Amino acid sequence: MPTIVHLITGLGTGGAEQMLTRIATYAYGPDAPRQIVISLMDEGVYGTSLRAAGVELYFLRMRKGKLSPKAFLMLVRLLRRIRPDVLMTWLYHADLLGILAASLTGVRRVVWNLRCSEIDFAQFSSSTRLTVRALARLSRRPWAVATNSIAGQRVHESLGYAPRRWAHLPNGFDLDVWHPDAADRVAVRAEIGIKPEHCVIGLVARVDPQKDHSTFLAAAEQLASIRPETDFVLIGQGTKELTVPHTLKNKVLALGERRDVPRLMRGLDLLALSSIGEGFSNVIGEAMATGLPCVVTDVGDSALLVADNGRVVPARDPRALADALAELVAAGPEQRAKIGASARDRVATHWSMSNSAAAYLKLWQEAAAG
Repeated sequence: MPTIVHLITGLGTGGAEQMLTRIATYAYGPDAPRQIVISLMDEGVYGTSLRAAGVELYFLRMRKGKLSPKAFLMLVRLLRRIRPDVLMTWLYHADLLGILAASLTGVRRVVWNLRCSEIDFAQFSSSTRLTVRALARLSRRPWAVATNSIAGQRVHESLGYAPRRWAHLPNGFDLDVWHPDAADRVAVRAEIGIKPEHCVIGLVARVDPQKDHSTFLAAAEQLASIRPETDFVLIGQGTKELTVPHTLKNKVLALGERRDVPRLMRGLDLLALSSIGEGFSNVIGEAMATGLPCVVTDVGDSALLVADNGRVVPARDPRALADALAELVAAGPEQRAKIGASARDRVATHWSMSNSAAAYLKLWQEAAAG
């Protein structure tokens, strides 16, 4: 069986960190590879899950935004000792340090795993911008460059990425974790103080310029003025500190970062995503698997995911977002349930965790053999 080392910038909250944890802890059966995770920073929120699943975990204690020669030397020593068949790197700084460390240690099969599409460099540090430029110039060095979205490949090609081969590794979703449940729905709504007859719209995202909470709140303000039976729930790191318009004071509940998101999502009626940039959104797939219609912005592969199981609107357009949400609120619970059931079927057919894990395993086997 091949030995796979995953190198990632950190293991905090985020789609890449979540997907790495799913892939590293998946039960592959008799062909299971040996999987090792190295975090450039600390073990974050996913270290406990990785350790509990028996995954070897190392962290190099780099500080965010600070390259450390000591950490790089630790990485080189680890790779020399482990001698992986494949080094898969996640996120830009790990891509750069990974390809440099591989050249010093004789690791010949490196796969960069790109996780985003639209990139507004004004929102990133100068070190990230310089890193991406360097990676574009080095993009023929890896054995392959993988993306989780079709849009992500197009964007990185426009940035100058020209790898020897592209690979497509879409996200996967565990339908035993993400599913509707009538009892949870009642319990969650009672717990957070939502009236049974109200329509609850959720936004599940950390506070980040890419997630564009301001557009969501502007749309919520417009929607609440014409649909007073709607309530809004914000879940994610930093949401408790957001400034909410005065008119929404009694309509918006900010829960902050939570570990019980699958259960909380079962208490929602709709999911909204107001992002200005996504690759292959985890939260959309999770909501669809939970049986929720989604209203999303037309970024990354979001329109491909949703298809006709919700609505797609332009980014940075509160009116369009409010109108699309109003349409689904007006559709009523029975019609929303039909759309949600179709959404779950779509995820089960195209993006189950077993399908995703099989794609990763196939790529690793090809790389190790090549």
